[in-house]
Amino acid sequence: MKTFIGIDTSTTATKALVMDESGKVLSVASSEYPFETPYPLWSEQAPALWWDATIKSIREAVAKSGAPAESVSGIGLAGQMHGLVLLDEKGQVLRPAILWNDQRTGAQCDTIRERIGKAKLIQITGNDALTGFTAPKIVWVQENEPEVWKKTRHILLPKDYVRLKMTDGYAMDKAGGAGTILFNLKERTWSTEILSALNIPHDYMPKTVEGTEVSGLLTPKAAELLGLPAGIPIVGGGGDQAASAVGTGAVVEGVVSLSLGTSGVVFATMNTPAIEPQGRLHAFCHSVPGKWHFMGVMLSAAGSLRWHRDTFVPGMDYGKLLEPCSDIVPGSDGLFFLPYLTGERTPYPDPFARGAYVGLTVRHTFPHLTRAVIEGVSFGLRDSFELIKAAGLADISQVRVTGGGTKSMLWRQILADVLKADMVTVNTTEGCAYGASLLAATGAGFFKDIETACAETIHVMETTHPGKNQAVYDEIYPLYQGLYPALSPTFNAFAP
Repeated sequence: MKTFIGIDTSTTATKALVMDESGKVLSVASSEYPFETPYPLWSEQAPALWWDATIKSIREAVAKSGAPAESVSGIGLAGQMHGLVLLDEKGQVLRPAILWNDQRTGAQCDTIRERIGKAKLIQITGNDALTGFTAPKIVWVQENEPEVWKKTRHILLPKDYVRLKMTDGYAMDKAGGAGTILFNLKERTWSTEILSALNIPHDYMPKTVEGTEVSGLLTPKAAELLGLPAGIPIVGGGGDQAASAVGTGAVVEGVVSLSLGTSGVVFATMNTPAIEPQGRLHAFCHSVPGKWHFMGVMLSAAGSLRWHRDTFVPGMDYGKLLEPCSDIVPGSDGLFFLPYLTGERTPYPDPFARGAYVGLTVRHTFPHLTRAVIEGVSFGLRDSFELIKAAGLADISQVRVTGGGTKSMLWRQILADVLKADMVTVNTTEGCAYGASLLAATGAGFFKDIETACAETIHVMETTHPGKNQAVYDEIYPLYQGLYPALSPTFNAFAP
């Protein structure tokens, strides 16, 4: 029997998953770690934490799997995107990694737009400069820590530091590379023009590989630490969202992945590169070789419902909370909820956007407020769908849903009606780590390609079709769209 390991290096833990030849998950292990916020807006982490957690998680997962270590035939790496890891010429870490959720680089985003031009930046990279991306972090180090930049010789992402510890080689998957906004999106490689404009030497950047491409072999030293045989191929893998899309089978055009967790992510695979002209959608390379994807991000999706529950009825079971909402008419009798509790990303990249109930009257009851929350989040997700369609992907036949919010049949039905597409659940639940294991199995030659791997291992469980309320939501949605422009001046007036 052959087994494959998928690694998910997230912000708070590293997960290791062991999968067998049939795609069955044999075991999962996770090791947690903290991140630091030494100053307002900062978010940093020591890279050593990722490697220590990788060692612990792999050893535990292999032991729990019941399969011999010698059966491991490939390892896939995935995890948090956009983080900045700076290394010297000997591969030593020069400072704590600056993470994806670090917000210190607003001025540097402006600098990037000034040097390159916003329109040109979007045309080349597929994205505007946002504080979460890697490039502004590099410019920040250049400007604020010149002594660190002077020693820098290698730039990696978090999961690629784990790769370095495994293989002694510098490499990055193309999905992760695109997320730095230092990539030429269409050419799937580093943009000489962007690097030059930002004074980043080309040789500081690692080689880039496709998600299924072997990036190196497990060294004897790393193998001893991990309790594995040396020589296991380590494939490119992918950023967390790209790997999660593989883990749910969202690898062909028309099949969209929708993650409804604390945040909400809409992920649409593309066979050819495309951009949203204003940069309101992220456009990155997919971890599937030769493919790309659009991504829309809502910062408070199921998190909005959790806020609602914790604020008004702390501890109430979500099923009990949502049950009376079925009796409320679509549109909640004219009540709207704006889900911008923590600012917003798509379609409004506005950290000062705020949540709001609009249209309250004495006729509204608590179930009205609850239903308005799930409808408001659903409308907000439709914003991303509309942008994706307008940018060229008009045919969305199926949406594969994951995350805590999709456990609710009512919410799935509202999503199907608002988005006018089938909502389906699948048999896989481990997302990112599972996708990484499929990338590993394909790279090791067990599957012909990722599309085949997904078709053989991932299956639809339940389907929720659009129903009779589509027309109602179509009529209401434009009213929702008008709320942010109307309230934005008020939000900005209260901005810190």
